[in-house]
Amino acid sequence: MEEETKIIYPELSYKIIGIAYKIFNTLGFGHKEIFYQRAFANELQDSKINFKRESRYPIFYKNKTIGTYIPDFLIEDKIIVELKVRPKIGYTHIKQTLNYLRTTNLKLAIIIYFTKEGVKSRRIVNIQNN
Repeated sequence: MEEETKIIYPELSYKIIGIAYKIFNTLGFGHKEIFYQRAFANELQDSKINFKRESRYPIFYKNKTIGTYIPDFLIEDKIIVELKVRPKIGYTHIKQTLNYLRTTNLKLAIIIYFTKEGVKSRRIVNIQNN
């Protein structure tokens, strides 16, 4: 039971969410997603957190590439981060992020979305990789 309630990468997750709040407190709401992504990349660099931006992950069918997934960020080769500018996150965003986790075989993704009310986030766990 204890294993089921364990938070995955708590310290790194806390830093990631903190960066999002810092960006929102500086920029506010209403900008294009790309501007939040650029600010996020700058803050990750300043915080000396290793990341990859928009890495490509091919999708195969019968040994042929049929598509590519491109998550916004891969942090420390552990956590996928997706940034959104919208009032709420829907099923399609969660499903997309789960597909990223399954493709990369990672355990955790965080969807961060910037709303009029502030920063919100949703942790997505790949239960197939626990």
